[in-house]
Amino acid sequence: MKNLFDLTGQVALITGATHGLGMAMAKGLGKAGATLVINGNTPAKMEKALENYRQEGYTVHGYLFDVTDEAQAAENIAQIEQQIGPIDILVNNAGMIKRVPALEMEVAEFRKVLDVDVTGPFIMSKHVARHMVERRRGKIINICSMMSELGRDTVSAYAAAKGGLKMLTRNLATEWAKYNVQVNGIGPGYFATDQTAPIRVDGHPFNEFIINRTPAGRWGDPDDLEGTAIFLASKASNFVNGQIIYVDGGILATIGKPSNE
Repeated sequence: MKNLFDLTGQVALITGATHGLGMAMAKGLGKAGATLVINGNTPAKMEKALENYRQEGYTVHGYLFDVTDEAQAAENIAQIEQQIGPIDILVNNAGMIKRVPALEMEVAEFRKVLDVDVTGPFIMSKHVARHMVERRRGKIINICSMMSELGRDTVSAYAAAKGGLKMLTRNLATEWAKYNVQVNGIGPGYFATDQTAPIRVDGHPFNEFIINRTPAGRWGDPDDLEGTAIFLASKASNFVNGQIIYVDGGILATIGKPSNE
């Protein structure tokens, strides 16, 4: 049974893995035996992240490039294939959000979010999958969102992008399944990260809203994503294709409950 989830000898490229949920998922793949290649675009963050990974015993390499720049992405993917080895697993995690009411959002801001959150994964998948198709094997995991299914005030661009990423996932799965390449997605719910720390305090309205809205009654722990990432990266998911697995504590399964219940 352990062999189903063993990633020993495989190379996993995770974009935006210098912090947060990307780092959590990368560490999960590393625990399963994968050699990690992390992407970022800020030298200081990259240096700090690599030190963190290595102190915890992971085999890791860092590459600085912009996933929305096709030339940079193609060049770095080629270098990774040559310097580290064939990319067996791609996790498209790099993303951004801008919280601006739709009536106030500039078109340039809207386009930037779509560029990072859906065009970037397309570029990365296109250039990594060329090699996967040739080898007749590969795993691509796109990090979607509950906003792939739901709307919320001030996140029109993000929801549009993550909805698009869900459908891109399904379409790439349709095109590449015959080459034994599986393309799936993970949709995280609300997680306890450094970014959410200021609002995860007793008495904060949003903290109370999330705890009340989530059937599990808590924020997700970043470690909660490890198992799903390992499953979708491993041969245990060889006949799973075009699916989005929502790791959200049950939010999307329910209409919710009154705040005083």
